[in-house]
Amino acid sequence: MPFDQKILNIFIGYDPVEPVAWHTLTQSIIETSSIPVAFIPVAIEHFQAFFHRERDIKQSNSFSFNRFCVPYLMDYEGYALFMDCDMMLRVDIAEVLKVIEDEPGKALYVVKHDYTPSEKIKYLDNIQYSYPRKNWSSFVLWDASHPKNKVVNKEFFNTRSGLELHRFTWLDDDDIGTLDLRWNWLVGDYINPPDDVKNVHWTNGGPYFSDYKNVDFSDEWFLIHRNMNFCKQR
Repeated sequence: MPFDQKILNIFIGYDPVEPVAWHTLTQSIIETSSIPVAFIPVAIEHFQAFFHRERDIKQSNSFSFNRFCVPYLMDYEGYALFMDCDMMLRVDIAEVLKVIEDEPGKALYVVKHDYTPSEKIKYLDNIQYSYPRKNWSSFVLWDASHPKNKVVNKEFFNTRSGLELHRFTWLDDDDIGTLDLRWNWLVGDYINPPDDVKNVHWTNGGPYFSDYKNVDFSDEWFLIHRNMNFCKQR
């Protein structure tokens, strides 16, 4: 079934070490979207009524696991998008919904990265771990109403291992739709970006960190950040 909702809910990981990333990402979406959107911060403090996992020592951000609450929060109805906050959208977000018509019936849609991280250490001296299907879960178009996603309930996302969650092991491979690489372009791990990258992902560190202020696409980010802080004066 093609996308026929009145509004697209966009869940974005929120981490208090980089709130500027969250707000600038939303600005990039607002500036380009042709459809109504709603932003939901995936902030651990907001999820205390139903999310009870202890923080894992390997977590580099505070939303590593509560990102999988999306189907539950959608009441297992409709489509929703999850995005890491260290991203910047460069096109109309409505474009991503075309994949629903191209590959109907999938439980979710992701960019199926197959790579080894180029860096061992990333922003704020966090270890950059390498594992199969790494970053598949950083940009996910969910069909929350898909029957197989109904298993992702409170018990499931509170107890299943990181391996099970980030690799979507409750699904068969055929249940996972494929997004073009341009929807989750990993700066630093993918080189020579094409002009038509749709969504930039600074997985190693974005331009809001002084150590990464000159990374690919940083000029665009600083422009959007300036727009986000704009207020017309007398």
